Amino acid sequence: MKAYWIARVNVNNKEAYSQYAKRVSSALKKYSGKFLVRGGKFSILEGKNPYARNVIIEFPSFDIAKEFYKSKEYQEAKSFRDGKADFNGIVIEGFSTE
Repeated sequence: MKAYWIARVNVNNKEAYSQYAKRVSSALKKYSGKFLVRGGKFSILEGKNPYARNVIIEFPSFDIAKEFYKSKEYQEAKSFRDGKADFNGIVIEGFSTE
């Protein structure tokens, strides 16, 4: 069953975040991750959302999504984001009607 990484972000340093984003994109290939949402216009329909940026990445499975997060490639990319963006991220298993 597929899994989805959902992240909400406030970027505090655009240059550093740009370096993070480049490195994440290359690392995703190894783990068959695919961006479904990467920023873009959104509208809050209900409740509060203190984040300016939303990201959704699809992975082949929950375990692969977690493996990606723990990977050397992602942790290196993350070092460019740490302290330069407020980040809230989860991995969630997809829904199956089968």
